[in-house]
Amino acid sequence: MITALAGGVGAAKFLSGLVKIICEEELTIIVNTGDDIELHGLHISPDIDILTYTLAGIVDEEKGWGIRGDTFYCLEMLKRYGCEAWFNLGDRDLATHIYRTYLLSKEGLKLSKITSEICRNLKLNVKIIPMTDDKFETRIITVAGQMHFQEYLVKKGAQDDVNDVKFIGAETAKPAPGVIDSILNAEAVIICPSNPIVSIGTILSVKGIRESLRKSKACKIAVTPIIAGAPVKGPADKLMKGLGFEVSASAVANLYRDFLDVFILDTADSGEKARIENHGIKVIVTDTLMKSLQDKIQLAKVVLGEIRK
Repeated sequence: MITALAGGVGAAKFLSGLVKIICEEELTIIVNTGDDIELHGLHISPDIDILTYTLAGIVDEEKGWGIRGDTFYCLEMLKRYGCEAWFNLGDRDLATHIYRTYLLSKEGLKLSKITSEICRNLKLNVKIIPMTDDKFETRIITVAGQMHFQEYLVKKGAQDDVNDVKFIGAETAKPAPGVIDSILNAEAVIICPSNPIVSIGTILSVKGIRESLRKSKACKIAVTPIIAGAPVKGPADKLMKGLGFEVSASAVANLYRDFLDVFILDTADSGEKARIENHGIKVIVTDTLMKSLQDKIQLAKVVLGEIRK
């Protein structure tokens, strides 16, 4: 069994390649929920949705999120009513959020159970687990004040420099059922090429998860989200700078050094190989930029080959 820690577009791309070369039933994905937000009375789980839509083959690949061919009539009508509509929610996408919110509020189900139901209805055989069923919120601190991560990223366009990042709920949030077992019982744990602060960092902040990674006898392997000193997508550079980290692949490896065995480094950063190896981490240098399905599959083959040596 392989367990992956994931959040966002980079993880979705990588995992869409991985499921082409392993059985879906072999894969468990632990997903960041620090990005979850309530809008228009609905519970939105952006990272869970990106992963489920991608693996179900219905994602809008050009955008990297949402459902391919979706319309936005509901959002347009909300604008006419004077509602804030800065977060793009397509009409089919809204059905997912309505369904999730109904099961949370009316049926009293936990997010992990609902995610399992969504996967079943989308004909997915992978197991997708939110990192926690508890309230958890990533907040970004800038000169403009404190705001939800989605407000910073989408509403504000990640324009402001970051002064700090706060994980609201980290002190009390417990791992969702199956999270710890999936790490301890895995053949390998893959840290996907996701934002190390607000995707992987949130998962690691939930009590017991980092400790279970240290204890696990699985091969723990991370794929770099940074190429040539910049993220492929998203504001990881501003977040890392704001927290005092160098924006580099080696800085990401250092964030995981207490549990990591292998780091997949892009060829553009081959000069950082020795720095990372000095942390006691094995380094594999390869092309990590995923522009095509073949790129995704090839990168997944490199990772799987290292796991199963």
